[in-house]
Amino acid sequence: MKEHRKGLVIWAVVVLLLLTGALLAGPQDRSESVQEAMRDAVLHDLNRVSLFGLKEVNPGLISAFAVTAFLLIAAALVRMFVIPRFQYAPGKVQLILEEVVGLFDHMAKSNSPHRFGALGAYIFSAGAFIFTGTLFELLGIQVITVHGGPITLPAPLSDVNAAIALGVLSYLFIMSGGFAGNGVRGIGKTLKEFSLPISMSFRLFGALLSGLLVTELVYYYVSLSFVLPVVVGVLFTLLHALIQTYVLTMLTALYYGEVSE
Repeated sequence: MKEHRKGLVIWAVVVLLLLTGALLAGPQDRSESVQEAMRDAVLHDLNRVSLFGLKEVNPGLISAFAVTAFLLIAAALVRMFVIPRFQYAPGKVQLILEEVVGLFDHMAKSNSPHRFGALGAYIFSAGAFIFTGTLFELLGIQVITVHGGPITLPAPLSDVNAAIALGVLSYLFIMSGGFAGNGVRGIGKTLKEFSLPISMSFRLFGALLSGLLVTELVYYYVSLSFVLPVVVGVLFTLLHALIQTYVLTMLTALYYGEVSE
């Protein structure tokens, strides 16, 4: 108990020292205003990066490629080296994998009990991309822009193009379920929810962008950039990763079950 209190006191002293240093440092002169910094965080019209020397693209596209490659490699490694070693009495890794897969499988079965095979696979894939892609920005990987300056790669879905792509893809998957279950009538039921891809896309984009802008605003000022970015960045990122993964997968499963019934 005494060691626990001693650790808390040490952490409190460290935080106070950092805050004192932050307040004494004061604001730093910037070449761009806070409005310009936040505008570029949304539009990426200035800090663009080169895609293998072929084209200038938004940094979010590089993030999307990196996250996709990581997930594909991780899936291949799990399939080759982990799944063949599964046992009747599961170990820690097996138990975690079974719980995660079981979570999405239960979501698919509860919302679409009549047709859930492909649904479970899709929402698992979409959820893995959203969760991993949102946590990706915590790595702080930097690349060089076409103007020669460094920039930290953002979460893929903080780019509106990625959010729209995932929203439209989910909508098309829902439509495929309606067609498989009810033919042309299923497509008609899906088309009635014409605002669904828009709401899915901008819900993802707005939620992730809000965290990005808050963190960008905190980093803009040196007097706030010693302690707060760690707290703000981690909390916003973890919160959005969990919430947005659940929201999109649940909506997809719910509408898929309705149109395919």
